[in-house]
Amino acid sequence: MKFIQAVTVALVLGWLAGCSSTGDTKESDVAVEDHSDAATEGAATTSGVGAYGDLSIESLNDPNSPLAQRIIYFAYDSSDVAEQDREIVAAHAAFLAANPDVHVSVEGHTDERGAREYNIGLGDQRAQSVRRMLEFQGVSPSQITTVSFGEEKPAVEGHDESAWSMNRRVELVYVGY
Repeated sequence: MKFIQAVTVALVLGWLAGCSSTGDTKESDVAVEDHSDAATEGAATTSGVGAYGDLSIESLNDPNSPLAQRIIYFAYDSSDVAEQDREIVAAHAAFLAANPDVHVSVEGHTDERGAREYNIGLGDQRAQSVRRMLEFQGVSPSQITTVSFGEEKPAVEGHDESAWSMNRRVELVYVGY
């Protein structure tokens, strides 16, 4: 099954890499994958304390909480979560597992280099990498929505490595809490 998925992803990315950019981006150019179940939507009422401290809803807004860090950065042309960012993902996984009514949008982004279609695919790969890590650590797939914005929503404007490195990211955006 994993082999088939890998081959499918490789074929799609190869196809996307061959496409040319047409300029303007429409909302339809953004890849979205929704794993939520309408029956599970609502406000969270549970909380807990674990290895990552307070896992209550209030901890999302506490700047001293490990949950305050909601951006995972990536190397150029990579969708692998760096070792130093795995703790960030683990803290969010613990929070989501302790609060099953909370949902998160995992938003993949790229820098401006590469064709728009390729960047949408790479942003999706980055979002899927984080999604898989969250699910592996006990988060229900129904709590996670993934979306790729590619290069369309840069965090930093600029045309150098400093700006590009800030734009290669996944943002965890909590919804409905």
